[in-house]
Amino acid sequence: MSAQSFPRFPATPHPGYVASAAAAGTRAGLASQNTLYDGTTSRRETEAGTGAHLMDRMQIRRIREYLLFTLLRLAAFVNIFALFGVCAFLLWNGLSALSWEFLTEAPRNSMTEGGIFPCIVGTALLALGSLGVSLPLGVASAVYLHEYAGASRFARSIRLGVNNLAGVPSIVFGLFGMSFFVIACGFGISLLSGLLTLAVLTLPVIIGTTEEALRQVPVTLREASLALGATQSRTIVRVVLPAALPGILTGGILGLARAAGETAAIMFTGAVFFSRKEVDSLFSPVMALSNHIYVLATSGTDIDKTRPLQYGTALVLVLLVLGMNLVAVILRDRLQQRRRR
Repeated sequence: MSAQSFPRFPATPHPGYVASAAAAGTRAGLASQNTLYDGTTSRRETEAGTGAHLMDRMQIRRIREYLLFTLLRLAAFVNIFALFGVCAFLLWNGLSALSWEFLTEAPRNSMTEGGIFPCIVGTALLALGSLGVSLPLGVASAVYLHEYAGASRFARSIRLGVNNLAGVPSIVFGLFGMSFFVIACGFGISLLSGLLTLAVLTLPVIIGTTEEALRQVPVTLREASLALGATQSRTIVRVVLPAALPGILTGGILGLARAAGETAAIMFTGAVFFSRKEVDSLFSPVMALSNHIYVLATSGTDIDKTRPLQYGTALVLVLLVLGMNLVAVILRDRLQQRRRR
């Protein structure tokens, strides 16, 4: 057999040649995949450069986070300082006017003497009466919007209207109450007209907070109740509303505080300059602390002489609102503890 008839096999490469080719291929692959690798830079140096870059980015993020938290702390400090400043100013100027006579007697001698007891009673009746009207209506409206209407176009239009009403000035609500409750309904300037106007004023706040509280209730609670055979209405009454009760009471507290401090909404509907008789029915006019301060500061017979009474009345109004809010918060906390048990 001749030598040409045998098949030719490739010659076995030298081991050193194989190692050098593999190293060259590895360098070429790294050079094509990593732009930082140029054949002379080691892998350790490349990783060190990448780590330094990441550390610089983390440092920038920390500085940015520190600056943002500093701004938030500064804003909180400004708000707290303003609150304590107003309270200290009222205490400094109005504490001397507080006495048992000031809290238990009616004003006399053109409101330059006496007390503010009818104003305290009128403010409490207006605030609590408006809450008694707006809280059930607000909760019912929020339940309908969240549990039944859902994301329909009608529900979106209602939410848009509620959000717009929340930003309307209180004087507009006062004019509405005067034209509708006082004139159209024939209630006159009375406690009923005033508390209904305040109820309309606080209704958007209660609807918004209640609907947000309903969103916080887990969907699994509703599904579990419905799976056990309960109807949707029974699920809402027995499961959803008790779970959302703290948020609902929070909305009621906000509405109560706003109703107690309003002036423009009641000066045309329920509050009067001075009333000789006590409140004996819903159709009787009332005196209110906020309106009393406005009258003493703008229309009093001797404004300089009534200056301590103005500060004293403002201090009593702040303490009254604080007391009503404190009672509501304690009630909310007790209901929460009872529900957890």
